[in-house]
Amino acid sequence: MRIAIFGAGGVGAYIGARLSEYGADVRLIARGAHLDAIRDRGLRVDSIAGDMHVRPFATENPAEVGVCDAVLVCVKSYDTESVASEIAPLLGPDSLVLSLQNGVDNEEALGSTLGTHHVVGGVAYVFATIKEPGVVVHSDGPGSIVLGELNGDLSDRVVALADLCSDAGVPAECVSDIHSRLWQKYCVIIPQAGMTAISRAPIGAIRESEAARGMFLRLTDEIIALAGRERIQLPEDMRSKVLGFVTGLDGGTFSSLHYDLSHGKRLELNALHGYASRLGRAHGLPMPACDAVVAALEPHLDGVGS
Repeated sequence: MRIAIFGAGGVGAYIGARLSEYGADVRLIARGAHLDAIRDRGLRVDSIAGDMHVRPFATENPAEVGVCDAVLVCVKSYDTESVASEIAPLLGPDSLVLSLQNGVDNEEALGSTLGTHHVVGGVAYVFATIKEPGVVVHSDGPGSIVLGELNGDLSDRVVALADLCSDAGVPAECVSDIHSRLWQKYCVIIPQAGMTAISRAPIGAIRESEAARGMFLRLTDEIIALAGRERIQLPEDMRSKVLGFVTGLDGGTFSSLHYDLSHGKRLELNALHGYASRLGRAHGLPMPACDAVVAALEPHLDGVGS
């Protein structure tokens, strides 16, 4: 399989490096100083699962990549629509486009431009950030992905991609309930990202603070209630699953939202807490905790004042 990774930041670079080290035909699409460093010195990943240094093909021009069997979209959610318009040169009739982004509406945005038959839903459990151009740190999480056709089929193409990723050291699970899985991660990322960002504290400190832990749980409960209004089937013990996941994280773990905030970068706030607040209003469902996160972070939406 030929695989393009559109957006070789933290998550994309980690998966791309694993695939490249395994010997897969992987092409990275990146930009700026990060791309220049990968071209000049290769891509280095400092990982809790084993360090890597690889020299994959990298470009900023999708037209240089050619038709791929799979395109993994790993850009920030605010770039989804613009990236969708650039993916066409990478696609053949049966190519899949796998979103591994934060949020629950990226698949819809990709499908509206590319056609829903190309789009596959996905969830990444990888905590990775760019330390400096050409260097990525993978610090926590299982380093795994979940993927599935939006119509619930276990197609040959998703099975083939999952097998390749698993063989390369990125455990991958094919599922028939990808919409549920997307929302299950959403139930995790909203409290974890929101609280680490607005408190500027790692997850360990949030777990130990009664007030912060209470806010964390209120965010969790709001997303579970919102999923119910959207007719998304979640595990009955979803709240406990969220707590179990974050309890298993290293106490010093932050989130990509906190990383972007602390580095003065544009925030994915509109696709995360902003989307939840807007959807809640559409359902007539109060979302006071999500609204509070939006109010605290919206002044920094474009990196201003960070």
